[in-house]
Amino acid sequence: MPSLKRLIAVLAAFILLAGCASVETGSFNAPARVSLTRVGFQQLPGWSGDAVAAAIPAFVKSCQRMAAGPDDYPLDAATGTGDFGRLRDWRPLCAAAARVPPGDDGAARQFFEANFVPALVGAKDIKGASDGLFTGYWEVELDGSLRPQGRYQTPVYRKPADLAGQPYLDRAAIETGALQGRGLEVVWLQSPDDLLVLQTQGSGRIHLADGGMMRLVYDANNNRPVVSVYQLLKDSGAIPPAQFNEAAVRAWMRDNPDKAAAIRRKNPSYVFFRRLNGDGPVGFEGAVLTPERSLAIDHRFLPLGAPIWLAASGKYRPVALNRLVVAQDTGDGIDGPLRGDFYWGSGVGAAARGADFYAGGQYWVLLPRTVAARN
Repeated sequence: MPSLKRLIAVLAAFILLAGCASVETGSFNAPARVSLTRVGFQQLPGWSGDAVAAAIPAFVKSCQRMAAGPDDYPLDAATGTGDFGRLRDWRPLCAAAARVPPGDDGAARQFFEANFVPALVGAKDIKGASDGLFTGYWEVELDGSLRPQGRYQTPVYRKPADLAGQPYLDRAAIETGALQGRGLEVVWLQSPDDLLVLQTQGSGRIHLADGGMMRLVYDANNNRPVVSVYQLLKDSGAIPPAQFNEAAVRAWMRDNPDKAAAIRRKNPSYVFFRRLNGDGPVGFEGAVLTPERSLAIDHRFLPLGAPIWLAASGKYRPVALNRLVVAQDTGDGIDGPLRGDFYWGSGVGAAARGADFYAGGQYWVLLPRTVAARN
């Protein structure tokens, strides 16, 4: 769940995809609102130039989820269809992927070309449309404390036991103390804008004041609609457009705490976290994410676990990705069949690249040949 540009991108995606109705059938019998058009591997932009062997470990991680369940179970039941294959279609490919020599791009390319068929993802709602919106996210690194002290006064909460499927306490209520005294605090951060960044990205490594590191991952939200705080601040004119970036936003929030609180509380959504012991972050699929090889998608339309070819170019900066990735995550702002979020990794470098990545492009889902043959 990335930063400023990602949140603004979410609004653009909502505008693009809102109010549509299915009107057209694609080459495959895909879920409502999705068309899939078969192409050859040589039609994938940059296919011959990618180090595709780097995607094999990510795919194998997803295969671990496919090891359980009956053969006729769909790859991802959330898509509401079996057209992306059943587990019986994917398990032999998982076994074959595990045998690909590590780092051997030639063998990896041969594996994918022999076993999969690429299909261009489009939106039925918008006739012929396949151009999507792609942003970036990363694992945040912040300072924190296991107890409130000094500058560490902003709590990160775990999921309350009484959180169910209905709308829960909103951000304003929680920020003004509605959860205090219930023992839900996981860690304390330095500022509300630190918490906002953590909630936006969905995961983080917290460097503790007393030593050590804590890894936090998204656990739940309060079932309230998401309103972009960054877009509200942009629209307010508080920061000149030429100076508007994430650093400027955080500086403004620190310098104007009361105004910042008022704007934050216009977003009723609130994210709860859990502590993760071990490797991470973990995507919605349950696999540990792989930097620059994991993609968050809306899995109502495309299945988690599927390899995807991504070809995207930055709208504002000269960055281009022609990359084989694996659908392993989703997010509150990743909405619609032409929406993706590219995982950059952890640390300062990943944050810089993720914050600047706001791209247009296309993606192709790789389907097992057995699935393509049936359709």
